[in-house]
Amino acid sequence: MTDSAPTSFFEGVFDRTLTNLRSAWREIAGSARGVLGGTPRPDLPREDAIRLHQQMQSCLDGRVGAVTARARAAELGRTYLALDPAGRERFLKLLAREFDVDHDEIKRRCESLSGVTEPVERAAVERALRDALEPPRIALLRQFNALPEGVKFLVDRRAELIDFGRRDPLLFGLEQDLKRLLRDWFDIGFLELKRITWGSPAALLEELMAYEAVHEIRGWTDLKNRLDADRRCFAFFHPRMPDEPLIFVEVAVVSGMAGDIHALLYETAPIGNPHAADTAIFYSISNCQRGLDGISFGDFLIKRVVDALAIELPRLKIFATLSPVPGFHAWLDREVRAAPGGLLLPGERTAIEALGEVLPQGDLLALLEHEDWHLDKRIAGALREPLIRLCARYLLRERTAYGRALDPVAHFHLSNGARVERLNWLGDVSPKGLQQSAGIMVNYRYQLDEIESNHEAYRAEGRAVASLPLRNLARIG
Repeated sequence: MTDSAPTSFFEGVFDRTLTNLRSAWREIAGSARGVLGGTPRPDLPREDAIRLHQQMQSCLDGRVGAVTARARAAELGRTYLALDPAGRERFLKLLAREFDVDHDEIKRRCESLSGVTEPVERAAVERALRDALEPPRIALLRQFNALPEGVKFLVDRRAELIDFGRRDPLLFGLEQDLKRLLRDWFDIGFLELKRITWGSPAALLEELMAYEAVHEIRGWTDLKNRLDADRRCFAFFHPRMPDEPLIFVEVAVVSGMAGDIHALLYETAPIGNPHAADTAIFYSISNCQRGLDGISFGDFLIKRVVDALAIELPRLKIFATLSPVPGFHAWLDREVRAAPGGLLLPGERTAIEALGEVLPQGDLLALLEHEDWHLDKRIAGALREPLIRLCARYLLRERTAYGRALDPVAHFHLSNGARVERLNWLGDVSPKGLQQSAGIMVNYRYQLDEIESNHEAYRAEGRAVASLPLRNLARIG
């Protein structure tokens, strides 16, 4: 394979999952085909939907044995995989609508409960109410848990339902049911931490390349560099999805706190000695399964990796991230447009106005729109002081209506007990880094004896713990 990673390569990674599912379920489903009728057409027209309803109902038939029930669930899954997008949406609507709770039954149970005072009878009515509150579709979804690749099938279905549910309340209810199931199945106690190396299976390495969401892996050479002796990659796996990473983190083992992502990813840089290093830099965390959105493992992942690294490399004293500030540029744009000129201190305005010959109407936004502004020493020099100051304010003072840090990456690390340690000017001058963060990167430091108190300060008071220089910067202007 070449060192490039074309679109067809990534499509092949995801198509392999469908191939595995169809293959794994073909034999299991064989005994159910005569019972469940013909295969629906891809768009699931009305007459086929009627037969599909019967097929779903048969999966809930409590009179059949476990083998038959498993075969029927496998055949139902194969039916779904054969549908086109329109047919899949109709399938999910049928499941959500026809196998919802019995609202009249719930009403009757609630009325019965209000008139019961005797403890034993009340407990029985409460149990009946709990049973009535669980829709039959939950029992149907649980059947996939017993199939090979069945949990992965449900994770992928929730990824589809997240999109469908935004425009359809009925499908939103199904999506929430599935989310609750997955949250129980993916409890952190079930997950296994594994290190991924260059010697890991090729299929797993391909998935890393496809799932990397922070700093694109440009090919096999880039990937090998990220898995070299002075680099680490750890991922969480679930026992029912042993070949599918759930979330992974990439770590550079270096001397001193890194502030430039390009230096970390430079493929021809000499390999460092991890046993002589004093710092672990977490530079990329990527979620791999969209169907697990809202089910968080990232905080546990970092803590587990810190523990693993501290045991393997006892000379490590600093654990920190090198993170983007993805919401900074958008926030800056809103603030400047809301109050033109109101963000700059007098000295900063003077420095920018001195660039008039470069940009006659130079201000923050105009300068940031200038092509390759970061390569122009005059423009970059004039922008450095105001942008670093405003980024400190953005991270430490700007909040959502719920009191969370406005920047999502900041919220993640502050929630986990990190400290905002340092801002790095032009730490990421990739097109994405310039467009989202104006090239600025931030180090969040995990000081092991402060993690709990930092977490409590943020959760209870909304206070971001930060180094003294950043606190001072955030107070200016």
